[in-house]
Amino acid sequence: MALPDSYTMKAGSIPAYFDAMLDAQPPERFSLKFLENLGFTSTNDRLFIGILKDLGFLNRDGQPQQRYFEFMDRSRAKDVLAEGIREAYADLFAINTKANEFTVQDAKNKLRTLYAGKKTDLVIGHVAKTFRALCDYADFSGEPTARKERPTGEDTRDQSPPERISPTKQVSDDSSSIGKIKVAGLQYHINIVLPDTRDQAVFDAIFRSLREHLG
Repeated sequence: MALPDSYTMKAGSIPAYFDAMLDAQPPERFSLKFLENLGFTSTNDRLFIGILKDLGFLNRDGQPQQRYFEFMDRSRAKDVLAEGIREAYADLFAINTKANEFTVQDAKNKLRTLYAGKKTDLVIGHVAKTFRALCDYADFSGEPTARKERPTGEDTRDQSPPERISPTKQVSDDSSSIGKIKVAGLQYHINIVLPDTRDQAVFDAIFRSLREHLG
């Protein structure tokens, strides 16, 4: 399920959280101490770290990831956040590609179905409010960005297209090949099962027929 477990009970503080991040140097680890240094000392503020992890800004150890650094570009910050929201709440966007326009109640109704009884109505309400607040801060006007991951071990450097072989390209003649017919670069092998006979005339007739029909 592509739905986050994180939420905040201070949805109104989400713009302040992100604005403070833009004003600060990315830390080696986004810890509670760092959050406090940004000015957020309430125990409820701590829930924001889980949100950043679900959005792909931090790994599970709290270390900033590429999305965090992309967010630091103020000209793209809100677009980058929108990308993270689309991924974190992918199940909502699978229902409606414009899920970012849901009201809190719309989001809550859809989440009730998606969570299928795994969360209480109170928690679902907090998730819905968090989702709405994140969408209000983000910018969804751009097209979704498709992130392509290179398969493990694949090296795409200097990959020249394979040589195209013309169908009319001739294969070098080999006079020692017996029973091979070369037609426009293709090579056929013909197996002949000879009858169990000592009559030489029979063999002569078979090979004469082959020469006449196959050339």
